[in-house]
Amino acid sequence: MTKKSPMLERLPAAMQLTGLGWYLAVCIAGGIVGGALADSWLDTKPVLTLAGLFIGLGLAFYGGYKLLMQVIGTRPKDKKTDG
Repeated sequence: MTKKSPMLERLPAAMQLTGLGWYLAVCIAGGIVGGALADSWLDTKPVLTLAGLFIGLGLAFYGGYKLLMQVIGTRPKDKKTDG
């Protein structure tokens, strides 16, 4: 059996963290864009854009926390040897 390098063992966690960054960006940007579109449609300029921003931030925080806990929970444990 071949031994994996430490860098390859951490790769799945690194990919999950990359996904976390995209998730945060999409939530925040999506909230702002959705709010801006609703503002232009209803002619209520900054109100719905700000509401979209806060909704996006809330979703980003909640989802980001859950994703981060998954990454931390699946991190490889340090092997301890007796002796």
